[in-house]
Amino acid sequence: MKFKIAIIGAGNVAWHLAPALEDAGHTITEVYARTLKSAEKVVERVYEAVPKDDLDFSDSKAELFILAIRDTAIPEVSDEIILPDGAILIHTSGTVSLDVLNFSSATYTGVFYPLQSFTIGKKIEWEELPILIESEDEEILQKLKKLAKSLTHQVFMVRSKDRKGLHVAAVFASNFSNHMIRIAEEIMRRQGLDFEMLKPLIIETISKSLQIGAKTAQTGPAIREDYETLEEHHQFLNYNEQIAEIYRLISQDIIDS
Repeated sequence: MKFKIAIIGAGNVAWHLAPALEDAGHTITEVYARTLKSAEKVVERVYEAVPKDDLDFSDSKAELFILAIRDTAIPEVSDEIILPDGAILIHTSGTVSLDVLNFSSATYTGVFYPLQSFTIGKKIEWEELPILIESEDEEILQKLKKLAKSLTHQVFMVRSKDRKGLHVAAVFASNFSNHMIRIAEEIMRRQGLDFEMLKPLIIETISKSLQIGAKTAQTGPAIREDYETLEEHHQFLNYNEQIAEIYRLISQDIIDS
């Protein structure tokens, strides 16, 4: 089953999703952004899509409309968008509930959440990327399943309340771990040291955690309850009270776990 699809949004997700869907055999009809210049950046990545800076899709040939926009904009945009009869409106958020789309002009609604961190310019491998889908309508759910399976083998039907929990877990696993690496970069730079020295350790740590489980893989002064080293590290970090407090809280949580 091939779909005609309009993309609403021109950020990280849209930049990756539009060409991936086209490569899978679907047709991208339009790309919306608040400015045509932004929409054109995504349009350039597909074959024949039209850029739009208005939300009137009443004459669109698309049957599926994908909201690839920031979470806070979903209620407003879904309320303002004008859709043709029979339109399916879906969002790509990990944390926004399906029922946010209830007041839209769509005939059907759903969720299509690719569980990945997207950055413009960084290639994404879609074949094993988990996609979470949801709809109250069984026929639409099956359509979303077919759409997802055209991109990946990893398709899961997950309700909004469970998807929110998964999104929180993803923030810990991805966003927070990335922030810890940023702090490590800052410490190395402050000491005049090359961050490259830490890369093999980071790679081994993540690899081992995924292979044997994070709890088993945990090492370091906190798990050993080496309070002397913990205190020395805390004193070292006194140049930045916020980072020192992060170190203290995480170390204590490791001890308590």
